[in-house]
Amino acid sequence: MIQLSLIVPMYNEQEMVPVFFARAEEVLCGRFSYEYIFVNDGSRDGTLAALKNLARRYPQVKIISLSRNFGKEAAVTAGLQAAAGQAAVILDADLQDPIELVPVFWEKFQQGYENVYGQRTDRRADSFFKRFTAQAFYKVYNKVADFPMPYNAGDFRLLSRRAVEAVAALPERERFMKGLFSWVGFKSIAVPYCRRPRAAGRGKWSYWRLWNFALSGLASATSLPLKLWTYAGMAVALFAFVFAAWIAYKKLVWGNPVSGYASLMVTILFFSGVQLITLGIIGEYLSRIFTEVKRRPVYLIDEKINF
Repeated sequence: MIQLSLIVPMYNEQEMVPVFFARAEEVLCGRFSYEYIFVNDGSRDGTLAALKNLARRYPQVKIISLSRNFGKEAAVTAGLQAAAGQAAVILDADLQDPIELVPVFWEKFQQGYENVYGQRTDRRADSFFKRFTAQAFYKVYNKVADFPMPYNAGDFRLLSRRAVEAVAALPERERFMKGLFSWVGFKSIAVPYCRRPRAAGRGKWSYWRLWNFALSGLASATSLPLKLWTYAGMAVALFAFVFAAWIAYKKLVWGNPVSGYASLMVTILFFSGVQLITLGIIGEYLSRIFTEVKRRPVYLIDEKINF
């Protein structure tokens, strides 16, 4: 029986394939019975060819090649649904999350923990802006989410067989995996570590993609924004009623002229902005409903190798 499935999503990581595999073999060889599940997420460089070269030489290397780029969340889902091990470890190909912690994860798993996650204690390898925005996201998310996620924890983790099957069985199409890992529960523990620079190649996450990813995560975690704007609308309506009564009172008692064009335009623009923001929030949730009701698969597989 395979003890450990190592799930590695890859998108345009041609330079990292040999580096990652060599480092992983140094750490894993002789410790477990294991398999690699490399998920090629529609790479446009030589990533797939490099993976196939490994698969020809090493039977423990398994490849799932998706039909196009579906995104990391879909790639991780594909790996989890294909994993055969008693436990599965999710690991990025860039080696910023140290593979040397996998034996530590396994020890925690042997002690009965079913969700063993890495928790970043030092992120100096990231830029200041990325660190700042990441901290802000975790704080906002955990304030509003129905099920908060561990602070500074990413996808780097070990999941037991039960946890893997629970996450893989969740039916939603818009998937925020870190939130799903928290939602399924099970006995969890953190393993602190320092985040490293990339071993080779360049990062694929632009700030625009990270922004959209954060919005998707917040929308998947809670319906609180919809409720907040209900109360905001009530507050604005109450303010408008009180302000209208005050203007009428001034006119009747003191004969003051009603404010003119400038104040009227400012008021109209302000409330128009509030309405547009409200419609945008509603639209974000409607778009998720639209995606879910179409019931398209999370990903499509082009080919599978060594399964």
